[in-house]
Amino acid sequence: MTETTQEFWRWKESNWHDESIDPKAAETVSAGVDVGSVSSQAVVMADGKLYAYASMRTGSDSPDSARNAMNWALENTGLNLEDIHYTVGTGYGRVNVPFADRTITEIACHARGGNMMYGPSVRTILDMGGQDCKAIHCDEKGKVTNFLMNDKCAAGTGRGMEVFADLLAVSVEDVGELSLDVDEEPPPVSSTCVVFAKSEASSLLREGWSKKRVLAAYCSAMAHRVVSLLERIGVEKDFAITGGIAKNAGVVTRLEKELKLESLKSNYDTQIAGALGAALFARALVEKQRKKVAR
Repeated sequence: MTETTQEFWRWKESNWHDESIDPKAAETVSAGVDVGSVSSQAVVMADGKLYAYASMRTGSDSPDSARNAMNWALENTGLNLEDIHYTVGTGYGRVNVPFADRTITEIACHARGGNMMYGPSVRTILDMGGQDCKAIHCDEKGKVTNFLMNDKCAAGTGRGMEVFADLLAVSVEDVGELSLDVDEEPPPVSSTCVVFAKSEASSLLREGWSKKRVLAAYCSAMAHRVVSLLERIGVEKDFAITGGIAKNAGVVTRLEKELKLESLKSNYDTQIAGALGAALFARALVEKQRKKVAR
């Protein structure tokens, strides 16, 4: 594939299921679908255990994106949509999940999902999404106690990183590591707007800056912008990061350095936090319904 045709902005899509779990033997099969502005995730749980998930690009049609993510999560599992007892939709396009039994905000779902991913000690969750950043405080059960959201500009988000990857002809998945491969940390790009930051980056390239140095300057600016959001709400330990940008070592390393705090790590895919929380809510809701019927 030539450099002119490669889609440098495209994040890796993936699906997975746990072959050691028999979902047909589960009392409750719950699901969560997180339709974001950039990517969509579907999670299927069997009695509260993660069984399957899919993460893929959000298309131009939110209902189709929800269906495609769920179909991919169920691929080769032997399950159909009808086998799921309850589904919760969340995210930017949550009202457009046609098979959802209920919708819940992504703030609540990321807190609940983060609680499972990082454990009950987590108190501050930073969700770095496609077009916004959210700083969330939660209690030991994953219930939201406070939050702040920044959605005024794509800078400091996944979409901003995609723009830079395309500009520099560097795979978006390599941006973080490449940005750390510099002899000296450059000053961050000065603009907080993606459009102007892109223009500034082009000027730096013309001045002779290497791609790695420009990426370092942008990742530094992105980290600083997010730190400003966290400072407004305050960071309570323990601290964790969810979303696609959590996979960007360049941003995370600089963020941790500026905060003087190391974030928790998880074996879960950081992008499924919202859908995971939605599936946990779905399980609780269907089991609550069953108790009412049993009375």
